[in-house]
Amino acid sequence: MSNTNFITEEGLQKLRQELEHMKSVERPEISRQIAEARDKGDLSENAEYDAAKEAQGLLEMKISKLENMIANARVIDESKIDLSKVQILSKVKLKNLQTGASMEYTLVAEAEANLRENKLSIGTPIAKALMGHKLGDIVEVNIPAGKMKLEIISISI
Repeated sequence: MSNTNFITEEGLQKLRQELEHMKSVERPEISRQIAEARDKGDLSENAEYDAAKEAQGLLEMKISKLENMIANARVIDESKIDLSKVQILSKVKLKNLQTGASMEYTLVAEAEANLRENKLSIGTPIAKALMGHKLGDIVEVNIPAGKMKLEIISISI
């Protein structure tokens, strides 16, 4: 069963670059490590060989996962985003009604999430609670610390 991954053009390019790096740099490096460890003799008690083989398995799993994500990626056309409600790629300015603090997040696919850039995954409790709401709505979000009330101040791209 395949899941469609909605992603920006920029996010898709990053995934492709990461996949290319894994295939062209990391894969040959692990192969070299395996060959080097194999040259040291008895493989039954060779910890370097075992570690390199395990690293190879993990890398191949990551490559497969990335290939699957790219194959199922659907690039979102930013010009067709409805700014009347919160959805993926919306930049949402919020006000925490308990503390008065303001925050701004861009809702993105999980693969593009990065809190340092204020890019929040659509799978997070805050993003799930905001989806489909309109400007001025007050949204109650269940978080580990309890409930938080957020007012949607603006929606943009």
